[in-house]
Amino acid sequence: MKTKIIFLLFILVLAVTTGCGGKKDDQNFDEKAKINSAAYPLSDKGKEIFEGKGTCNNCHKLDVKLVGPSIKEIAKIYKKNKISIATFLTGTEEPVIDPAQYEVMKINFEITKNFTDEERQAVEQYMFSQGK
Repeated sequence: MKTKIIFLLFILVLAVTTGCGGKKDDQNFDEKAKINSAAYPLSDKGKEIFEGKGTCNNCHKLDVKLVGPSIKEIAKIYKKNKISIATFLTGTEEPVIDPAQYEVMKINFEITKNFTDEERQAVEQYMFSQGK
């Protein structure tokens, strides 16, 4: 009898702490996705460009410095200082983060300078949507 009571208590505690199958986590994810798509309507297009023709993901990862700073670090600093990533991608702005890597980034300006304004804005929105 004690074993059954302990088992039932264990199941109850497990159900409460996991949100009965993780629905709470799914709801949080869905809410975050709705907020991001409302605040950054071009972020999906930006991700496609970032990972595709922009080749940005060769040097930038979400939360790890690779060749260049992480997406989260870039987004945090650009948001904090109210600076446009889209303008930086035109090749006309000075670097804000890691100036030592600027020469490497200059090579990619040959790609990003040819983006439309909307494409550069989409990349910026994608990066901002990934920041905290």
